[in-house]
Amino acid sequence: MRREKFEKLVLDAISSMPDEFKELLENIDIVVEDWPSSSQIKSLGLKNKYELLGLYEGIPRTRRDRSYNLALPDKISIFQKPLEADCSSEQELKQEIIRTVKHEIAHYFGLDDDRLEEIENGGDT
Repeated sequence: MRREKFEKLVLDAISSMPDEFKELLENIDIVVEDWPSSSQIKSLGLKNKYELLGLYEGIPRTRRDRSYNLALPDKISIFQKPLEADCSSEQELKQEIIRTVKHEIAHYFGLDDDRLEEIENGGDT
């Protein structure tokens, strides 16, 4: 898929979020990259570049205090090539982009992978 079309799907995923969440997104860059870097893969203990679909890097909102000012923006990277490799149709890719964007934004709001898995599996407590 052409990068422009992929980026539009990422923007659509962000736009589809409820306003109360979008309004809280501040000091964060959301970018599309082809692949994760070798240092990103290594730092997460992954085996290969296909395992990482998205990555949040920064200080979650729940850990920010008064000293959090003049900080560089947090960053969410959405990795185009692993997502494309993981999906067999454009519709599946669109859904996986939405899921990945929501997952990484949830990290920005302070949710860890265990809690996200619990939520995705129907546990809401």
